This record gives sequence, structure tokens and C-alpha cells, in this order.
Amino acid sequence: MTLGPNSRRTPAHIARPKPATGGARTSAMIASLDAEGRETVTAPFGHALVDLARTRDDIVGLTADLSKYTDLHVFAKAYPDRFYQMGMAEAVLMSAAAGLAREGFTPFATTYAVFASRRAYDFIVMAIAEENLPVKIVCALPGLTTGYGPSHQATEDLAILRGMPNLTVIDPCCATEIDQATRAIADHPGPVYMRLLRGNVPDVLGEYGYKFDIARAQMIHDGNDVLFVSSGLMTMRTLDAAKRLKADGIDAGVLHVPTIKPLDEDTIAAACGKTGRLVVTAENHSITGGLGEAVAACLLRRGVTPAFRQIALPDEFLDAGALPTLHDQYGLSVDAVTTRVKAWLADAPAT
Repeated sequence: MTLGPNSRRTPAHIARPKPATGGARTSAMIASLDAEGRETVTAPFGHALVDLARTRDDIVGLTADLSKYTDLHVFAKAYPDRFYQMGMAEAVLMSAAAGLAREGFTPFATTYAVFASRRAYDFIVMAIAEENLPVKIVCALPGLTTGYGPSHQATEDLAILRGMPNLTVIDPCCATEIDQATRAIADHPGPVYMRLLRGNVPDVLGEYGYKFDIARAQMIHDGNDVLFVSSGLMTMRTLDAAKRLKADGIDAGVLHVPTIKPLDEDTIAAACGKTGRLVVTAENHSITGGLGEAVAACLLRRGVTPAFRQIALPDEFLDAGALPTLHDQYGLSVDAVTTRVKAWLADAPAT
């Protein structure tokens, strides 16, 4: 495995691929299912933050009773005097982070995505975003990465937070990108909301020599028949789907869009403007208000009109259950993505 150029992980943080077992097995709290056959990195966010803190005294960490489940416990162990446990009080978490930012610190505030987007929205607006403070809000369990049902499934967090002025919104794909994005957002002057895959996170983009850049979409590889425009864990899925489609003679490319706001409209419009191929957005988020609609609006404004489809979660509250079953049910699995794209191509009018 080739790690990204900014990686500084030790071998102890890297786990070998797990052998296939007859079926995917996971607990409801696992942040990513796509680990079989890939190396994984343990707590890439937590270790990147510890690495940053070695040379930056301004880095502090706060959480709302969820350090273990946002990988901030790694930072808390290394720097207990720079770690703040705020309890189950997300409004207090955001307000305290704002106060620390006003005193010259760079706070990383962690919780679950549902709690930041639903419970703490007004406090993020009034205490952080309106003042353009450098608070980094890093949230686990984005979209359908837990089987615990609507109380924990942040299927609409991007829709909620995309409209907030001054806020940069990031949806990283894998361990390599989480490591790099954590370092990048620490240097970003304003507030950031970053979705987080936590625990043992697969490495996907490292083998491509990928380097994260805020507000930049990047073509992982191009294709003549289909272009996936994807973010977050769905870039894992579209890369795998592209391999399966290739076996059937379908040439699929993947444009990875880690920054949902500000959107890299120039790169997206140029890539989607290539004639003769189907454009498919893929996201771990509701079909309402996320990457797909942002891309569609961008293309409409630019006068770019490809054949366009969306892969996303439905506009409804989702079931609870085992994640592999739910990902198949709601169309996020590699099998579901591949099947849907083949059907769309089969239904396309002859040219």
C-alpha cells in the first residue's frame, strides 16, 4: 500500500486486510463496511490530531461524551491537559469551542453528525459561523454508517449545513484522506464541518498517490461510458463498481468531490461536459439537498446537460438493522450501484 504524501502513521496503526468470511459481519456502530481485502488504519483522525499537536500548542480537543466513538480518545490520552469533556451538552460544546477560538486556540469539537446538525445548529451559527471562528467540527456516523435508526443516522446533515454562511463542508473518503484533511483544516482560517469515518478505516486513495486539497475535486481515474461524481464512503463504492463494470466492457470513471461546500464547480462542469457518457452522482446522504443536487445546480447554471442520475438515500427516515443489509436495501452497496448503472445504460436511447 502506498500512503498519501502527508501520512506520518506508524505501522501499529495499520491493520492487514481481513480474509473474506462468507458474508459481511459488523456491529451497528462500525463506521465503514468496506474493509475486506483492504488494509485499514486505526483512528486516523485521532492520530493525525496528536501529530499536529506535537508542534502546535493551539490545538485543543473537545467532545460531548463521545471521545471513544469519534477517535478523540487518542488525543485525550496523549494530551489530557488540552482535552475537554463537555458531557452530553452539544450547545455547550459548540459555545466552549467558540470561546477557545476567540482566545487563539484551534478547537476540534467532536460529536455525532446528527447531534451537531440537529441539536446544535443555532449555536454553530451564532457562536461560530457568524464570527467566522476557526472551530473544526468533526462528526462521526454520517449518513447511513450506523444501524441504530433515525435517532443516529445523519442522512440530512449536508442539506442542513450547506446553507450556513462561512462554513466549509467536507466528506472524506478513507483513512488517507481523513489524515490529510485533518491537517489541512487545522490551517484553514474559518469554521469547518467534517464528516468522519472512525475506528478501523479502510485505506482507498493512498494507492492513487492522492493528496487532499480543500475545495478541489479530483479525477481518480477517467472513463468514457460513465462518470461517477462521488464523495465520502461512496467513492470507495464507485471505485469498486467501476472495476466490476469494466469486466462487463463498461468504462467508468470516478471524480471524487470531498468538499461539498465550496463546490469545485469548474472541475465538475469540465468533467461532466465530456459528451457521450452518463453522469452519476453517488453520496451517503439523502437525495435531497446533498452532493447530487449541488452538482445538478452547478451543471444547470453552466449550461452543461449530460444524461444525469443520482445514487443517494431516499427522502425518508431509514430502518434500523445490520448495515450490510441496509446498504443493499437503500442502494449504497457495490452490488446495488453496479446493477443500477447497468440498468440505466440499458435504458438509454441509442445514439
